[in-house]
Parts: sequence; C-alpha cells; structure tokens
Amino acid sequence: MSTGSHAGRPKSWVAVAIIFVGFAIGGVALVMGPNWIVFGAGAAVIALGCVVGWAVDIMTDVIVDDPRH
Repeated sequence: MSTGSHAGRPKSWVAVAIIFVGFAIGGVALVMGPNWIVFGAGAAVIALGCVVGWAVDIMTDVIVDDPRH
C-alpha cells in the first residue's frame, strides 16, 4: 500500500491553474476564428505559469512510491 501523497503543495497548484487558464484562453482563441492575438496571449499566460512553476520548484512535489511486488 502506498504511503506517499501526490496532492502537491498549494503554490504548485496555483502554477498549474495559471497554465490551465492559458490553455483555455488558447482553446477559445482557436474556436473564435482563429484569433491569433488572443492565442498569443494564451501562450504568454502558459509561459508565465511555467515561470511560476519553476519559481515554486514544482518538480519537488513528485513522490516516488516504493516498488510494487
């Protein structure tokens, strides 16, 4: 049975939420025509989320479970 948690820290979830919003903006922009300016804004939001993820060291939230037998 696993004893680790894959929940992550709240500040890591903020980074994930920013990236998700960027993808949503980009998706809406593609449906709107495509509207490349709004798509670029979505890409910029994704880049911002990646910088936030790097700043909060999001990759340290990864927990490797014991091997299963």
